[in-house]
Amino acid sequence: MKYNKLATVICSAALSVLTLTGCEGGDLFSINAPDWLSSKADSIAQEKAKNQGDDVIEGMEEDVYTIGATDYSTGWWAQFSKYYQIKEGEKWIAQFNLNINPNASNTYKNFAMIICNDEDRGAANYKEYGAIRYDYQPSGNSEWGDYIDRSLASSDLEFATDTDTGVDKLGGKVTLTVDRTSGGLVVTMTNGVVTKTYNQTSALTNLNADASNGTIRCFLVPEGSYISFLGSTIEPIGGFTSREDKLPLSMTLNSVPKKVLQGTELADAFANVTATVQFEQGVSKTIAAKDLTFQAVPDMASLGKKMLVAAYAKTYKGEAATPVIATAEFAVVDKLYTSVGATDNTTAFWGAHSENIKVNAGETFVSTFTNYTSGVSNWNNFCVVLCSADGGTEYAVVRADNYGWGGGYDACTHEGTQGDWATWLAAMDGAKVTTYITNNGDGTADIKAVMIGNDGKTYTQDYIGINTVDPNNCYFNFTVDNSHIEFDTVIGNEDNTTAFWGAHSADINVPVGKTVTQRFRNYTNGPSNWNNFCVVLTREDNTEYAVVRADNYGWGAGYEGNANLVTSGGQADWGAWLAAMDDAQVTVSVTNKGGSVDVKIVMIGNDGVTYKQDYLGISPTDGDNVRMRMTVDNCHLVFE
Repeated sequence: MKYNKLATVICSAALSVLTLTGCEGGDLFSINAPDWLSSKADSIAQEKAKNQGDDVIEGMEEDVYTIGATDYSTGWWAQFSKYYQIKEGEKWIAQFNLNINPNASNTYKNFAMIICNDEDRGAANYKEYGAIRYDYQPSGNSEWGDYIDRSLASSDLEFATDTDTGVDKLGGKVTLTVDRTSGGLVVTMTNGVVTKTYNQTSALTNLNADASNGTIRCFLVPEGSYISFLGSTIEPIGGFTSREDKLPLSMTLNSVPKKVLQGTELADAFANVTATVQFEQGVSKTIAAKDLTFQAVPDMASLGKKMLVAAYAKTYKGEAATPVIATAEFAVVDKLYTSVGATDNTTAFWGAHSENIKVNAGETFVSTFTNYTSGVSNWNNFCVVLCSADGGTEYAVVRADNYGWGGGYDACTHEGTQGDWATWLAAMDGAKVTTYITNNGDGTADIKAVMIGNDGKTYTQDYIGINTVDPNNCYFNFTVDNSHIEFDTVIGNEDNTTAFWGAHSADINVPVGKTVTQRFRNYTNGPSNWNNFCVVLTREDNTEYAVVRADNYGWGAGYEGNANLVTSGGQADWGAWLAAMDDAQVTVSVTNKGGSVDVKIVMIGNDGVTYKQDYLGISPTDGDNVRMRMTVDNCHLVFE
């Protein structure tokens, strides 16, 4: 990665004076090479020609561009090919190199072809026939859509689950054929090793608003892979892209961290940043950080908001060119996560508190954090304060070490599994803690702490039946005693590159008649509404009831076709909502009503506006067998 200090920095991106030099390499083989070396060269050349696809198909035109990040980080629905329009009675043939991540562990990490009507994605009249993915898993989700009949698909490579080995067999030069010449729809995907077909003899339903227009469109979507397009027999919307070299026109930055810890080197802070460079003829390419030049303005040393300036100065083929510039904001901070107490554990007892959080009647509020301690005494750890809204009434204060006080404490039973106290105390420095604060709604409350020590052992502490609690005025906060806590439980990569379903929080049981609530910060790259958190509802064996997103959408047996399901209908301004979801404070509450589940979501955006999304009546569900967890889609969550 280059980190040359830029000679001149102008906020209007006047870094165009920067130039990077190219280099030329010598010939690999000389004409005087020995026979065995020449033979080896010919073998390599032949293999390369086979992989790159030098066979000639009538009507094939060059269409050379790349779809997806070359570091295999592209998530689902993040990058798309051009649109290719196929009229009734026509056939489309395309060729491309499909690059499979050598470390891919899921069968779906390849590509899918989406078939839609003659409209752009996002247009009011846009409709999809469905998708056909290259892998074939009859029991999975390798084809989908209202107008795709999965029984018509077949392949000579069948996967039983999406974690089977063999996805590497899908790589190489792929020839894709979409044939409408017989009145139906025949799709063939083959690389000479694996061939998948979809053979529909019946005519396609016309989804176009104009009934006289029978044209469909096809486009490709990679996931965890990338596509090097080679050619097409049909000219796409926007035209063909030739192999001629192309100059860079503009650039945008991806995965720029919002926060950088003070003292972090520039190279380390932005090692995972990529850039999408737009070249002539509508071609784009994802550029890795090592090929970019970075500068932080005004510096990386002081705290506060900064500007990252990046430059790229190469053509599409890597020759020297006039640089293009992109900028992004970030902040240098002295701590990455919300914490309570000084990080050197010098905060005295009661010297720092988290904010008060309300726990409604029948609700359990779940919090996760890391506990750090001076390690002098058992009480030098976190405490939970159960109180009224203004803090004027303390129902109880309970510690991590089987001790507490307050008006409601004497009535409770308290027990823990610490065993040897010295071992427990040593294990509490860096312990991962989950607390469960329950308002029983009858004037009592329960507090449970599960502590996974730095020794890998699990310790628990329960305070059951704290009384004198006003069920309508029940709050809690955390305080410390020569210790500190950090809310640093993170789900998903902090550069928001984790693809959909790529990371999950822990499962939490939701008892019948109870509500379980979690709160977290949602961070997103924000290209699409779905690039935010999802709530997953399952049985204990992980069988799904439903998955619901932040943006008024979901799926699953308890969601699809459910006439009793009521949603809040989404947001008034989706653009404003999506922009506000980066660093939004989110509270998710899941209520188990016995045969159904309600999900209520409150999102306080970075604009200070409160957004709500409800999913009421997800059913049917098994009474005492409901679990909840969170997953991500090109976003990450920090739990509070």
